[in-house]
Amino acid sequence: MTDPLKTELLGFALEAAKRAGELLRDGRPADLGVAAVKSSPIDVVTEMDIAAEKLITDYLAAHRPDDGFLGEEGASSEGTSGVRWVVDPLDGTVNYLYGLPSWAVSIAAEYHGETVVGVVAAPMRGETYHAVLGGGAWLAGGGPLRCREPAPLEQALVATGFNYVQTVRAHQAEVAGRLIPLVRDVRRSGSAAIDLCDVAAGRLDGYYERGLNPWDLAAGDLVAREAGALTGGRPGTPPSGELAVAATPAVFEPLQRFLDEAGAWHD
Repeated sequence: MTDPLKTELLGFALEAAKRAGELLRDGRPADLGVAAVKSSPIDVVTEMDIAAEKLITDYLAAHRPDDGFLGEEGASSEGTSGVRWVVDPLDGTVNYLYGLPSWAVSIAAEYHGETVVGVVAAPMRGETYHAVLGGGAWLAGGGPLRCREPAPLEQALVATGFNYVQTVRAHQAEVAGRLIPLVRDVRRSGSAAIDLCDVAAGRLDGYYERGLNPWDLAAGDLVAREAGALTGGRPGTPPSGELAVAATPAVFEPLQRFLDEAGAWHD
């Protein structure tokens, strides 16, 4: 893949994320309610999720009509260019519904299955993170992103998330309870994309979660890796819905090993 194409894709992703972020930030109705549910009655979709995905896909399709799409709210097409956009129009929907600031727009571009561009816009932070494969990770308008300096697991600040299926969430709580005595502390923001970028920015030493979808992971995983973090799933596997782990090189292996041995990837 050529560098000019990566640059082109990054530009479109940045603009689409900016437009969607502005829509979500400035257009949130005072009476915002649930439009639909997904995996359980507490896993919700709002009208703004749907509107933001339509804005993103319409914009990208207008500029790159031969590309494919995979979106959380239903956008799905194969395309013929080898490029596929993986879109989470609103990562952290429950936060958004409640008026909490930890939500983001996540857009990644894959080329023949490999993620080559990732953009995560967090409008309530006034921050946009982006990365190009082999080109490092950056804070828009700022400088390069780098994960934290090495520290042992017992000094690590680790984030996680919980599934909306209650039986899965109960098991995740058990695993988190076993992890807490082994680390500095545990956080839960409600946005996988933001957590991955916080690892990239040195605000967290590590992050893990079970049950993520490709659109939750694609952009933030690239940002974290390009900032020097290690990412994966169970030992020897890439991050997936089974398990996703991102951490500094010093924390990654002991955290991944603990999670695997604790059965974080199954009930």
